[in-house]
Amino acid sequence: MANGRVVQTADRTIGSRQLAALLPAEVLARPGYRSLAEAVRTLILDGRIALHVRLPAERELAEAVGASRATVTGAYDLLRESGYVRSRRGSGTWTELPDGHRPVGAHALVGAGGYSADGEPGIDLAIAAMGAPDGALADALSWAAPRLPDAARSPGYHPFGLPDLRTAVAERFTRRGLPTRPEQILVTSGAQQAFTLVVSLLCRAGDRVVTENPTYANALDALRHARLRTGSIAVSDTGWDMEIAESMLRQTVPRLAYAIPDFHNPTGALMPEDQRLRLLAATRRTGTWLVVDETIADIALDVPAPAPLASLAPRGGADHVVTIGSLSKTHWGGLRVGWIRATAKMITELTALRVSADMTGSVLDQLVALPLLDGMDRTLPARLDQLRERRAALVDALGRHTPEWSWRIPPGGLSLWVDLGEPVSSALAERAAAAGVHIGRGARFGVDPGTFEHRLRLPYTLPADRLDEGVRRLAAAFHDGVPLPPSVDRPHWVA
Repeated sequence: MANGRVVQTADRTIGSRQLAALLPAEVLARPGYRSLAEAVRTLILDGRIALHVRLPAERELAEAVGASRATVTGAYDLLRESGYVRSRRGSGTWTELPDGHRPVGAHALVGAGGYSADGEPGIDLAIAAMGAPDGALADALSWAAPRLPDAARSPGYHPFGLPDLRTAVAERFTRRGLPTRPEQILVTSGAQQAFTLVVSLLCRAGDRVVTENPTYANALDALRHARLRTGSIAVSDTGWDMEIAESMLRQTVPRLAYAIPDFHNPTGALMPEDQRLRLLAATRRTGTWLVVDETIADIALDVPAPAPLASLAPRGGADHVVTIGSLSKTHWGGLRVGWIRATAKMITELTALRVSADMTGSVLDQLVALPLLDGMDRTLPARLDQLRERRAALVDALGRHTPEWSWRIPPGGLSLWVDLGEPVSSALAERAAAAGVHIGRGARFGVDPGTFEHRLRLPYTLPADRLDEGVRRLAAAFHDGVPLPPSVDRPHWVA
């Protein structure tokens, strides 16, 4: 594995020193053309070197890594033969992906459902969300039912959201360290609508935006549908490289940056406070809107729940930050209640845009959401305990059934970002589907289509017996049809 540095190339070129800094220490110690080619291939697949980036000239890279030019020439030849780079006389060598690595379509969102080819019940290991807590919805409905007749006497249009729910969301932000007034809250039909509204208001086709890489797949879909130019900041197993992020923001001056600093989806990484401060300052300097996705912020399993990123800004220094969240992960995805926290002026503009799309949200859903949100501090601990048990069950199942895979245990969130050791996740997904298992292949989360083919996102949101059975079927599909790496000498997991 590389030393954790990541690269975003605004001018689509990576320098020899930049590339050398990304290479594993063992490659630099004894550079051979095969090991060098394999290291560069891994950087491309892992999104740490973007696609369509020009690599250093052979002589320059040879000097930077302390190898002969013949070694670098041999490595580039291997990469060309395997389809990971292309070269043209006079224009250099550029990164790409082999044929067959293609974008994952919207059909990937459809759960396994049904049964396997052998008649076994399907297992969905792609959706990172739990069912509703036992009894929680029934209690909330009982609370909401006598209040519904009063609400029904009005026309039912509340484009900003129910006043009581806006107040409850604002008070929760305030308790978490970010003073917020109700007029700074727009209630939406889930976090995805919240993000789409923000993108629609702030961006126009052709604008440059920046996301992490990998990142939440549905957010990427929204950016593509809006026809925006997407740049990326890679998030590796060791987290964010803020030097690269600051450089990229300074050079590209994007209109909008989208970040998941709290138990990042899909890696599970948690952004340290000093990096949050640097991200706040860098986006403020470039005039970039910073959209912070807090959908998973409350799923803190091994550390205290983080304060809102915007709360770290000096007074008046967070007006460029837009925060989105929802009840989908803490309670139930079928309850379509989310929110946007921004300046009162932007909330008014977002609401006008929202009215043109769906007029208003469901009054019944918002009534049900009120007692759930008010009682979250009492009910969430049991939910987190359940997730810790299921995370342990998934780790145990992977250790028994697929010891050749590797992963890190995240401090929070809902899933593991599993390294298969080979770029085979799409092929594995097809075989797993035949076995009745639906999985989140790595390519679904990459800014560049086809990257992260050696990764799977595996949520630990199902009961332990279903997780074990799902991993057992996955292992059978992997071992039956996917060649294993020639050697595995790394630990199975890292805490």
